[in-house]
Amino acid sequence: MSRILLGVTGGIAAYKAADLASRLVKDGFGVDVVMTKSACAFIAPLTFQTIVRGPVYTDTFAPVSDYSVEHISLAKRADLVLVAPATANVIGKLANGIADDLLTTVLMAAWRKPCVICPAMNTAMYENPMVQENLRKLRERGYAVIEPEAGRLACGDEGLGRLADTGIIAAFAKKLTAQS
Repeated sequence: MSRILLGVTGGIAAYKAADLASRLVKDGFGVDVVMTKSACAFIAPLTFQTIVRGPVYTDTFAPVSDYSVEHISLAKRADLVLVAPATANVIGKLANGIADDLLTTVLMAAWRKPCVICPAMNTAMYENPMVQENLRKLRERGYAVIEPEAGRLACGDEGLGRLADTGIIAAFAKKLTAQS
């Protein structure tokens, strides 16, 4: 069974990550979920814990029942890393080598693994030249990017920035893990 590390960051699209996790589990993947503190403000870790039938990781310094360096062991057991939704903040951190929470430290440790970034944010943020530059850097380093969709955003704006359909993301993950 292939194992996917699902990174969930803090945007309104975090609720869609629960559907993505469910699809991945139904497709036979083992799923480890790492949530940022901001993601936990949008959706409870218990939601993911119930879906993946396992622990959800939210804190670099949380006590563990067995000794392991959590960010390293999570990176080692992942066959694929998937960040959905990926906020401008996490994209910027990853593109510039900043690892200041559990998710970004796992991402730094998992750099040899296939990694898929699924941006989701307001259109103005997504089109910001700094965000586009960070995405370009990540693509050049071998990261796959599933582009966001256009449509009505949570703030009421219309434009590019909605998280890609979770079915498309799950199908892409299935394709990538079949190739490795």
